[in-house]
Amino acid sequence: MEIAPYCTPEGLVIRVNETRIDAAVAIEFKEAVRQAVDLPGDPVIMDLSQVAFLDSSGLGAVVAIMKMLAPDRKLELAGLTPAVAKVFRLTRMDQVFTIHQQPPPAVAPGLSATG
Repeated sequence: MEIAPYCTPEGLVIRVNETRIDAAVAIEFKEAVRQAVDLPGDPVIMDLSQVAFLDSSGLGAVVAIMKMLAPDRKLELAGLTPAVAKVFRLTRMDQVFTIHQQPPPAVAPGLSATG
């Protein structure tokens, strides 16, 4: 499971560099994210822009991460592909999570977010 965490002024972004989050990788996914959230930043923004498929196990893993972070930190989502957005909409989880169209961009070391 490949993820890429990075800090921004808006929070800790965790980019998921996989095309699927399903039963085969759900446990590995949760463990990778659990280790990544040791980095500072609130909220935690999960960038799902590379994820084309999310099944019920993947959705359960995302919800488990949200519960793991609560109540100290909030989990937000960004960059949902159409198929993944549909899963969140059909399960009404789009009412539970704050969902951004795009994740915040990474900021080069030594530069502010404005340049």
